[in-house]
Amino acid sequence: MTRSRVRPTREETRRRLFEAAAAAFAEHGIGGASVEAIAAAGGLTRGAFYSNFAGKDELITAMLADHVEQTARRHLELLARHRDPGTFVAALMAMDRSEQDPLGRSPLLHLELILHTARAAARRPELTEFLQARRRLIVDIVKGTELAGRLGAAVDPEQVAAMLLAMEDGFRLHRLIDPSGTPPDSFVQALRFLQQALAGGEPGDRPRSP
Repeated sequence: MTRSRVRPTREETRRRLFEAAAAAFAEHGIGGASVEAIAAAGGLTRGAFYSNFAGKDELITAMLADHVEQTARRHLELLARHRDPGTFVAALMAMDRSEQDPLGRSPLLHLELILHTARAAARRPELTEFLQARRRLIVDIVKGTELAGRLGAAVDPEQVAAMLLAMEDGFRLHRLIDPSGTPPDSFVQALRFLQQALAGGEPGDRPRSP
């Protein structure tokens, strides 16, 4: 008796397309990766692709939205367990990124997709929403870890969030230009340095326990 094939759910199909697109973009570049190549990389048909996305640009926007959502969930889960700035940064450094979404594992691809999307004026409002969501997440972390109190009442958490986000994306850009001189964990290391400087410790000290 022949077993009937179990069709993947819509969420499983989308997840496979995200992973396949990341692999295809890495091999062929965003412009060179066709819909057919992406579908084939995920073991899917062209029809399966178009049943989920109108085209490659819509897929890229969905990948960015998914990354923002997953990043917020992971960081807020950390925040629920680690309220002290030092232990939060230590937990962030120890986070296992092997099971993250493709953009979480590859910050370079994340930046490339942002730049690709930013070139299309029609897609910029969506990028603005993603940027604002990332800023809100950092504001939540700054307030939740009581870092805002250490910075002082005169310092606006919104401005801190904008600065940290710009620094994170700056490190991603530097990784594209000078990968040997910009380690993958440069941003987290910078957070650790800033946290210890605010706590009055030496840059080489281990993060303090609560």
